[in-house]
Amino acid sequence: MAFAHLHTHSEYSLLDGANRLDALVDHVRGMGMDSLAVTDHGNLHAAWSFYEAAKAAQIRPILGFEAYMAFGSRRQREKPSGAPAFYSHLVLLAQNRTGYKNLIKLSSIGYTEGFYRRPRIDKEVLAAHSEGIVCLAACLSGEVALYLRQGNYEEARRSAAWFAKTFGPDRFWLEIQKHGIPEEDLVTEGMLQLGQDLGLGVVATNDAHYLRREDAEAHDVLLAIGTGADLDDPKRFRFTGEESYVKSEQEMRALFPNHPETIENTQRVADLCELDFEKRYFLPSFPRPEGYETDESLLDHLARAGAAERYGSPPSDAVVERLDYELGVIKTAGYAGYFLIVQDFIAAARDRGIPVGPGRGSAAGSLVAYALRITDVDPLRFDLLFERFLNPERVSMPDIDVDFCFERRGEVIEYVRQRYGRESVGQIVTFGTMKARAAVKDVARVLKIPPSEADKITKLIPSGPGFNVTIPEALKKVSELRDLVKGNPVYERLMDLSSRIEGVSRHLSVHAAGVVIAPGPLPDYVPVCTTPTKGAGQSAGGEDVMITQYEMGALEKVGMLKMDILGLKTLTVIHDA
Repeated sequence: MAFAHLHTHSEYSLLDGANRLDALVDHVRGMGMDSLAVTDHGNLHAAWSFYEAAKAAQIRPILGFEAYMAFGSRRQREKPSGAPAFYSHLVLLAQNRTGYKNLIKLSSIGYTEGFYRRPRIDKEVLAAHSEGIVCLAACLSGEVALYLRQGNYEEARRSAAWFAKTFGPDRFWLEIQKHGIPEEDLVTEGMLQLGQDLGLGVVATNDAHYLRREDAEAHDVLLAIGTGADLDDPKRFRFTGEESYVKSEQEMRALFPNHPETIENTQRVADLCELDFEKRYFLPSFPRPEGYETDESLLDHLARAGAAERYGSPPSDAVVERLDYELGVIKTAGYAGYFLIVQDFIAAARDRGIPVGPGRGSAAGSLVAYALRITDVDPLRFDLLFERFLNPERVSMPDIDVDFCFERRGEVIEYVRQRYGRESVGQIVTFGTMKARAAVKDVARVLKIPPSEADKITKLIPSGPGFNVTIPEALKKVSELRDLVKGNPVYERLMDLSSRIEGVSRHLSVHAAGVVIAPGPLPDYVPVCTTPTKGAGQSAGGEDVMITQYEMGALEKVGMLKMDILGLKTLTVIHDA
């Protein structure tokens, strides 16, 4: 095999990409390819999950994203005079760990500094963070392609020359595609000429947004849902034809029979990219008072003083023995700072009169947590096991969930921001997916099926706590639903399309409890984005909240310190009673 897909969108190009990561990786492996890039629009949401899935399938994962490039400054909100568009596209791939770190910074800057309609970067920050990145000229919306479409070859040449100078000729590649769009032939001719004139390589990509050709209609439904338009609206945004799928090497060669080097060049690019992660933990420094040189010495002092308050002075031999054991495990694992951070924001909440829960989960088995007043459950009295919380035989990051008054949870998060730096604290993204009922309602809307009819169908799909019934399962198990759909071509099409997009990520939101604290600016460690979501946890002054692009599970795997700061209405009710 001598072809690798370098321009591929997953479901995390929300309501634009339809590729589910596991299926995508399996499909590519089944076609005999050894490498794959996922390049979602402006974000790295999929990066860690894709990395794990690809490694498990023995596929080389190439992490990247398709950036939105501002013409002019990323901070500018008007299209510069003479610019061919408000923004362009550019594919960026991590060549190594340095490149991955620069991708994190660039994607984050797009949200924190350049967001207007889209998360945009510009040439200033791209040049500053170009090391370790391989750059592709992208699709018809790429800067070079936009100038070629205008017939402005000289400007296209200047643009390509700038990228080649910034990245070097071995890390900037021109890009050609063929989806049946007439302008692609013009752009292909121009790209090949630029390659000759500037001594640059050209790669053939397919801008794959869905897995197989037969998925084109379901993908079109996603586009209609995303734009709020009817499926048959002739004016809405749609893709041309049914060619934006994950093609085989043979299919790609057939598209460019006179330029086999553009196929082989994709493997050359893939071979430039080799990224392996070393598992590390990134714990913030707790601001210790004078007189304590280490977190361990401070924790030891606070825990022993707290135990004396809880049990009396001097504590019994059983208390001392358990305390010594737990402190030894905590110190060996390197988690003293974690306990100090948690006890600090709990103490700050109590000082402010914010109701705090007595503790939940396995943390109640820790005597150190009880002594620090992280929990109010005596593990000795109730014979609770410390090893369920922190097992010395299988050390992993502790996980302490803390309940606060629902109405004042935001004050606790704000304290953490002020304590460790606003740029070092973020909330955590979560994704809403197309559940069975929601998928049917969304598809019914774009198919212009009356809401009353859609409701009649969705009410027959079992739903509720503990239910996770898919559309095919509902059709199999619920005879009334099956009878209603069978023989009705409109309903049959509705259920078919709904089942094909069911489970795809639909939107992002903020996790109800998760907060992450980094040792320094969060974008130095993980990619971030912003959300204007209001409510508990919003920053002071009402500015946008910084959230991680990685979900909770991925954050834990990349070694970030994650806290669960929960808002509990029960505490609010008890406090107000």
